[in-house]
Amino acid sequence: MPHFTWLAAAGTAAAVTLMMAPAGHAAGAPSPGAATDVSAAVTTLYYDSTRAGSWEAAITAGVASWNANVKNVKLAKAQPGTRAEIQIVATSGWPQATLGPVRPGGQARVELGSQAVSDGHDKTRIAAHEIGHNLGLPDTKPGPCSQLMSGSSAGTSCKNPVPDATERSRVESAYAGRAAASLVPFDGRILVDAG
Repeated sequence: MPHFTWLAAAGTAAAVTLMMAPAGHAAGAPSPGAATDVSAAVTTLYYDSTRAGSWEAAITAGVASWNANVKNVKLAKAQPGTRAEIQIVATSGWPQATLGPVRPGGQARVELGSQAVSDGHDKTRIAAHEIGHNLGLPDTKPGPCSQLMSGSSAGTSCKNPVPDATERSRVESAYAGRAAASLVPFDGRILVDAG
């Protein structure tokens, strides 16, 4: 059966099934006063930094920056032995991360490379920047220090770990309500933040 014909038949079958459903199973209108605002749902993503070595303080500060600046998604440290959506590890190369937005149950990675620190870049800014990739933000290079996602292009004197208004807005949109968030595709590309 051609693909189009199969889809048309499936759509018709679904419509007939819905029309024949008993009234007891049909979704009714929400009762007055019922909460219908799904944008109030907060997505919690867990991270595992057990293999991040000397980066722990920078990770904690980077996570705190995101948690203080966005409301629709929260980052929390995974308990030992539990699954985490974000794996954070220390490496000897340049920092890199999976481009999200990662979803609950998904898998993303952050590699905090010591090469950037050796070149003079701030560890907390690096951690916050790489986590920003997991939350769905690409690089904005070249860019000013006020943009977290400008990364290394802002220079070694830049220590800003705080996302700007545009960056915050993009993350808030990506995680606006669980239903809406699940429709945003997870990119999955690896972004290497070499100078």
